Amino acid sequence: MPRSTKIVATLGPASSTTEVLERMLRAGVDVVRLNFSHGKAQDHIERAQLVREVAARVGKVVAIMADLQGPKIRVGKFAEGKVMLEVGQPFVLDASRATPGDMEGVGLDYKELPRDVKPGDTLLLNDGLIVLTVDAVQGDAVHTIVKVGGELSNNKGINKQGGGLTAPALTAKDMEDIKTAASFQCDYIAVSFPKNATDMEMARQLANVAGEPWRHRPALIAKIERTEAIPNLDSILRASDGIMVARGDLAVEVGNAAVPALQKRMIKLAREMDKVVITATQMMESMIVNPVPTRAEVSDVANAVLDGTDAVMLSAETAAGKYPVETIEQMAAIAMAAERAEEVSLDADFTNKTFGRIDQSIAMGALFTAHHLGCKAIIALTESGSTALWMSRHKIHVPIFGLTAQPISQRKMALYRNVRPLLMPTYADRDEALRQAELLLVERGILKPGDTYAITCGEPMGHPGGTNMLKVCQVG
Repeated sequence: MPRSTKIVATLGPASSTTEVLERMLRAGVDVVRLNFSHGKAQDHIERAQLVREVAARVGKVVAIMADLQGPKIRVGKFAEGKVMLEVGQPFVLDASRATPGDMEGVGLDYKELPRDVKPGDTLLLNDGLIVLTVDAVQGDAVHTIVKVGGELSNNKGINKQGGGLTAPALTAKDMEDIKTAASFQCDYIAVSFPKNATDMEMARQLANVAGEPWRHRPALIAKIERTEAIPNLDSILRASDGIMVARGDLAVEVGNAAVPALQKRMIKLAREMDKVVITATQMMESMIVNPVPTRAEVSDVANAVLDGTDAVMLSAETAAGKYPVETIEQMAAIAMAAERAEEVSLDADFTNKTFGRIDQSIAMGALFTAHHLGCKAIIALTESGSTALWMSRHKIHVPIFGLTAQPISQRKMALYRNVRPLLMPTYADRDEALRQAELLLVERGILKPGDTYAITCGEPMGHPGGTNMLKVCQVG
């Protein structure tokens, strides 16, 4: 059984050479993440070009995801690069400070902080390693007392416990970065720190306008990393094509203990709403410096797979780590082992479920039939990829093949769990299209004589959203 869960890997200094990238793709990468928090526009354009070239050489479908930086909610720089804060000492975060920081205080990249906090609030710096309690707010200066000390260095992030920072999800830099991403027709744009559906709707408008010269519309992923996003999950999902469970900032705001249950809830909700979901942050963190993961990391990845995530993501592990290729190999092996242990409960999934659309009903019928007949494959002839997406929302140990004439649809399907996207020309004649689809899978060694498979398509052929036929075939 081939691996169903997809792997997203971040490019960086450790993985931007042709040789390493090729090894990463061969090891199992399905989606490459370009982190727009680092590097210039031209760097991302060149990396995207490299990904497409290497993917073509390897013969693999690889999607590109542009991850926007979002608001810089950070402290400024220190005169000596860092300070050591002691418990109980006063420390001032000053939005108007122009000089480098010292033991008494530091400036702010995020100038709105004095308006967002009040005495008694808790601020968490450097992913929660430093904890400050707000003592007073005087003009642009936030006076705090150090509750948990340690080393604080340049440009470390700031979170407010319980949320409540007003920074907009899309900055001027993000708007320019969306244009850059559109210029190389990125497949997914990940939006950082959205609080509500309006943030995602604004990103959608900007992305569609930026992509218009190429008639390109990227899919949008909402990164769930703010407390305020949790009660708005339903509406955020409706306004997005998927979500990322961004556990770093989310854990700092809501507390580490709350994250596992939230992760399960988000994965379940995304699947129920026919959206994709990526689980991210520190999944294989120890492999930045070690050649093998910890047992806890193995369990973390396996549990996300068993919960039904579409993809698991690597950040610093592949961007800056010592073992980028080995990390991907380990993650792929963990995912496959977890998938073999999955229980398929399609009958229970469909109980009391109603479908308002013909194409969705056909997709569900294909799953049910293939599962009970023991088909070797499910084939979806699809223009947009929607039929394959709907099929992929249910766990089934039958591989789904999304056959499309659209390269952008093919690349988007690279993120869908248990979907293998293939390019096939559009045929006006239905019988010829079905014959060519079977021939394609036989030529690739996926089907052999005697194998049974289910295939869906729409008549007339070549119209998005028109899937209205299910046929069960046997290879002659």
